[in-house]
Amino acid sequence: MICEDGHNFDFSKKGTLYLLTHQIKSDYDDDRMWDSRARIQAAGFFEPIAERITSIIGVEENLRILDVGCGEGSTLSYIEEKRKGMQDAMIGFDISKRAINLAAKKETDAFYCIADLAQLPFRNDVFDIIIDMFSPSSYNEFNRVLAKGGSLIKIIPNSDYLLELRHLLYDSDNRNYSYSNHDVLELFKENYPTARIEQLKYSFQLTPELFEDLVYMTPLHWGADSMKLGQALSTGLDEVTIDVSVLIV
Repeated sequence: MICEDGHNFDFSKKGTLYLLTHQIKSDYDDDRMWDSRARIQAAGFFEPIAERITSIIGVEENLRILDVGCGEGSTLSYIEEKRKGMQDAMIGFDISKRAINLAAKKETDAFYCIADLAQLPFRNDVFDIIIDMFSPSSYNEFNRVLAKGGSLIKIIPNSDYLLELRHLLYDSDNRNYSYSNHDVLELFKENYPTARIEQLKYSFQLTPELFEDLVYMTPLHWGADSMKLGQALSTGLDEVTIDVSVLIV
C-alpha cells in the first residue's frame, strides 16, 4: 500500500498492516493472555455488551465502523455476524501484533491493523461508528476521524467489574482490591457533556477451565503475588460479575 505522500506499507502474510510510526513497548503482547481471552469470549463472556453495542448501532446500512483496541477481534466479529449483509466497512486495530494476528485468522471481511490510537492512520471524518471497549482514548483523534453525525460508543468498567476476582487475588489494603472509574468518566464528560450513559450489569457462570482463562485474560493477575495467584487458581469461582457503563455520543 502506498499513501499519497509516497510512504510504503507492506501487507503481512496474514493480510494485516503494521502502521505504527514508532516502537511501542506493550505488556499486552502475551500469547497466553490473548488465547485465554479468545476462549472466554467464545463462551459468551462479553456477549451482552457486544449485543448492546450492536443495538445502539441500529439498522442503518453501509456504515464505516472502527474498533479501537480490538484485541483478538471477538467483539468486532460478533457485530459483523449480527450485521451480516449490511455491506459495512469494518476496521479493527490494536498495538499488540499477537492480538492482531489472532484476529486476522477469523473468517471475516473486517480489516485488521497494528496502529496507535494517539496517532490514528486514518483520514479525517471517515468513520460513522467508533467503538472503544476497555481501551484508552484519544478524544482529539476520535473527533478528527469521526464523520459528521457519527457515534462514539465507549465501554468502561464500573466498581463491581470482576469484583470477585479482585477479592480473590488481592488483600483489602491493596489498591487493586477495588476500582473506581471516576477519573475516566469525568474526562469523558468534559469532552462530551451531552453524552448518554447507560449501566449494564450481569453475572457470568464459570467452569474451572473458564476461570483459569478469566485469570489470565485480564491484567489483574500481573500484580498478584505468586502465592495469591496459586490459591486463586486452586479455589476458583463459580461466577463473576461484569459491571460496565456504556457511554454514547
